[in-house]
Amino acid sequence: MAGISDAPFRALAARLGAGLVVSEMIASAELLDRKPDARAKATLGLGDGHTSVQLAGRDPGVTAEAARLLEGEGARIIDINLGCPAKKVTNGWSGSALMREPDHALRLIDAVAGAVKTPVTVKMRLGWDADSLNAPAIAARAESAGVAMFTIHGRTRCQFYNGSADWDAIGEVVRAVAVPVIANGDITGPESAHEALGRSGAAGLMVGRGARGCPWVLGEISAGISGTPPSALPCGHALADIITGHYDAMLAFYGTDLAPRVARKHLGWYLDRIEGAGPLRARIVRMADPAEVMRTLRRELPSLGAQPGRLAA
Repeated sequence: MAGISDAPFRALAARLGAGLVVSEMIASAELLDRKPDARAKATLGLGDGHTSVQLAGRDPGVTAEAARLLEGEGARIIDINLGCPAKKVTNGWSGSALMREPDHALRLIDAVAGAVKTPVTVKMRLGWDADSLNAPAIAARAESAGVAMFTIHGRTRCQFYNGSADWDAIGEVVRAVAVPVIANGDITGPESAHEALGRSGAAGLMVGRGARGCPWVLGEISAGISGTPPSALPCGHALADIITGHYDAMLAFYGTDLAPRVARKHLGWYLDRIEGAGPLRARIVRMADPAEVMRTLRRELPSLGAQPGRLAA
């Protein structure tokens, strides 16, 4: 969710029902080098009990020092990334590439857990490929090092986002540890949430790509799995308020020069899900003037009136 789960999106997701939100992945070395982009990703998650700050790295000492820095500035949860499949991350032997080196991954986890008192969690995949499904073994060792929770994406790294998430395989991790395991992958609504929980036996769920363009689905899923009546899906003026509010938050966070470019993908995802919004989408993503974007959204969104549907995640 790099470039997606920024501070404005996290705040909106929390308001619409997410119990915990996770920062964009932060490179440990860049954080210690005080690079502004890395600092911005982390700072707004510090001190917030609803935010987990996610670190990526390869060097145990560097990653531990980054965790220590974040804890000192107020981070409530430190999450170690062993799951990112992107080539620019795995080529540096970080992210899911660490699952190819379990001993090294455990040295990194042990260093971070030993450096901080705040809870340390781990996000990972099932393994590097179908021949190395080692998430249960890594999780069992990491639990002994003090990891408080695991989030498992039900695919291997070599699958990237192809095929279907294997929720049954996540159950192997659930049975390997005593701490909570969170299931991730292909969860797009209450129905898939129920199935993922039932097949994995997980303690909870994480939604990533399934919330793009419909962050309200988090509240819908929460209501569905807790048995409480769900809120009505937003449409008309209610939907317009969510989208324009998100756009306004991005303007405040990024400034009027950068915000239109950052917001373009979010607006595209929102409008992809709204019946009859194709012509509006085509115009909006080409607009450069934030004031014009806001005027157009406020004028035209309520008239569409249709409830948003869901895209495959």
